[in-house]
Amino acid sequence: MKKILNLGLGLMLLTVSAASAATITGAGSSFVYPLYTKMFAEYKKDHNVDVNYQSVGSGAGQQQIIARTVDFGASDNPMSDEAMKPAPGKLLQIPTAIGAVVPAYNLPGVSTKLNFTGKLLADIYLGKVKLWNDAAIKKLNPDVTLPGLPITVARRSDGSGTTAVFTDYLSKVSSEWKSKVGSANSVQWPVGVGGKGNDGVAGIVKSTPGAIGYVELTYAKQNNLLFGAVQNRAGKFIVADNGPAANAAQGVVIPADTRVSITNSANPAAYPISSFTYVIFYQDQKYANRSQADAKELKDLLNWMVTTGQQYNEPLDYAKLPSSVVNKAKALINSINYGGAKL
Repeated sequence: MKKILNLGLGLMLLTVSAASAATITGAGSSFVYPLYTKMFAEYKKDHNVDVNYQSVGSGAGQQQIIARTVDFGASDNPMSDEAMKPAPGKLLQIPTAIGAVVPAYNLPGVSTKLNFTGKLLADIYLGKVKLWNDAAIKKLNPDVTLPGLPITVARRSDGSGTTAVFTDYLSKVSSEWKSKVGSANSVQWPVGVGGKGNDGVAGIVKSTPGAIGYVELTYAKQNNLLFGAVQNRAGKFIVADNGPAANAAQGVVIPADTRVSITNSANPAAYPISSFTYVIFYQDQKYANRSQADAKELKDLLNWMVTTGQQYNEPLDYAKLPSSVVNKAKALINSINYGGAKL
């Protein structure tokens, strides 16, 4: 009887151990949510670690890591020194992928990829270009029969890294946009209908004839939305894809802290509205009730994301990190400590 009881207890402990996988929590960017969903599912298979990631927008992700309610935040724009001031410890930020923001549209009777310039996109979002057959659009698309349909502008209603990337680009190509609206996670939009998350904006475009909205490339493809080519700094009209997005980082000086904008790249083969997407975490992991094991789990996950995990980027329409950026990211990850002690 004693042997049977011991065997039963052993099986019970084994079951509990198998069920109690470590859990890491993260929140932020919807831009990168399709990629992280895949990455974290694969990581669970290989490492028995659950990564609970909430797609709540980059602004909320930044707020949650400052409040230390998650193990990592995620944002498509790196946090500025000013934005990090409220943090109770030193924050580090590393890129995990390069993505593209595209102008997606719903234009009945038009199946052609339209051409856009930065100035045209700025004028549409300023409310200056109101009809699809406006002369400014016709000039760029002379072979397309454009309907006289009102343009419904779709934009984000939440704090968004995708918004930060899009408005950063518009501020570089339109002095009027820069002076009147500027760039940030949240801006005072002159016009438009708001949607929460990339999926919310994609939903507005999909359901509204005449709509245009800025969304991450994967969301446009997943929703079967048409999206246009955008003229880059070299004057070429570029359709977003992995290669053109990756090209945006080529020739850009990446600082040691990896915080950099790659919109409106000078590379003639680059897609101009491209961006790194970042994970944000504390350098010193000894805070609240975190254990050294928790810190090690996070460090291992981050190292995996910038190395082995990169294999999942391109199949989901994100570009992989250049090797030089991987090396800088690994250096930041390796600086993680626990109460000053190296992990």
